[in-house]
Amino acid sequence: MNRMKGYIFTNKEHSLYGIMATILGVLSCATLGIAVYLSYLNDGESSARYGAAALLAVIFMIVGIGLSLWSTTEKEKFKLFTVLGIVINVIAFGMLSLILFAGAYVE
Repeated sequence: MNRMKGYIFTNKEHSLYGIMATILGVLSCATLGIAVYLSYLNDGESSARYGAAALLAVIFMIVGIGLSLWSTTEKEKFKLFTVLGIVINVIAFGMLSLILFAGAYVE
């Protein structure tokens, strides 16, 4: 038998909900990171803008987790972006938790 090695022929596609969840997770991580960095540049003084950015990141995170969980139910789709979306949004949630935990104990 003469078979081609390394190729998989399939009709599967990536889940659009998984791709959107991954993008929202990256945006929420970037938003939180930039807000922390800008607060650091201002010697720890945060403004209402940084709080609004964190709130926007929370909204992105919640929607991203919802889209990721929804895309796990899709049949005949690749799961790369679905799993990546869940992981990145959970990392963003962890970042927010660390920020809130550290802010509670700062004098």
